[in-house]
Amino acid sequence: MPAAPPSDPPAMLRENINDLIALATVAEERSFTRAAARLNVSQSALSHTIKALEARLGLRLLTRTTRSVAPTLEGEDLLATLNPCFETIEARLRALDDARDQPTGTVRIVSTDYAIDTVLWPKLSPLLKKYPSINIELVMDYGFTDLAAAQCDAGVRYGDAVSEGMIATRIGPDERMLCVAAPSYFETAGVPQIPQDLSDHQCINLRLSTHGALYAWEFEDKEGNEIRVKVRGQCCFNTVMPVMRAARDGHGLALLPDRLVADDLQSGALRACLEEYSPAFPGFYLYYPSRQRPSSAFTAVLEALRERA
Repeated sequence: MPAAPPSDPPAMLRENINDLIALATVAEERSFTRAAARLNVSQSALSHTIKALEARLGLRLLTRTTRSVAPTLEGEDLLATLNPCFETIEARLRALDDARDQPTGTVRIVSTDYAIDTVLWPKLSPLLKKYPSINIELVMDYGFTDLAAAQCDAGVRYGDAVSEGMIATRIGPDERMLCVAAPSYFETAGVPQIPQDLSDHQCINLRLSTHGALYAWEFEDKEGNEIRVKVRGQCCFNTVMPVMRAARDGHGLALLPDRLVADDLQSGALRACLEEYSPAFPGFYLYYPSRQRPSSAFTAVLEALRERA
């Protein structure tokens, strides 16, 4: 008697897809009662579906007790493959549905005030005018914010500070941190020639909210060796904009992003020093969870922010 032909994979998938959805729902709800209500079927029908799936596969997928339901090791292994596939399909269906209309929704982004002023707002302002159904909420924070705890969709950090497990999209050019001061300060205190000279100068400090410590100023010599200097002075702030104002007013040296002080350097309100010790580094990136299901609004925001070479 000839051997039966192998099962057709598409036919096998069609035969099992509804049962696999039922399995994933029961595993997520940890209850046949709640899963049946969610799937709009009877509890007995749902139980029969799972038993039939287990019989076809020859595996026990769920452990049932009088109080709870939990996946077996084989069930967990199967669900580990199924759930990402279901999420991908659901996200794609949502994107296709959203594409029928204009992007809609609210996007919350946590960032520093400097990134908001120089990168986010210049790119998002035109987007808001183009799409009236998109709402943007920008949350100012200098710490390494937990996006889930802060209920934010994305955050902004420099490229070398993005956490593992996040998707990161470049939204700004490379930057340099420049040591600057008002001309009146240099006339009184002189100009530092090497980073180590900063210990003899009044410097305007930035206290990071991440761990409460003062920010150590970072430089690099010609050989690429890092130089870190802890500086002192009368003024200390926890955001960058007051640091720049204090520098303009002659209260000491400040270490600030080059794009932030560009206009002041051009007008002569500030002067730079130690420029040969200030290398470029990766600019701002938008980061967000790798398993996030992007809404039409988030997709539009991401496209608007993306840095073009």
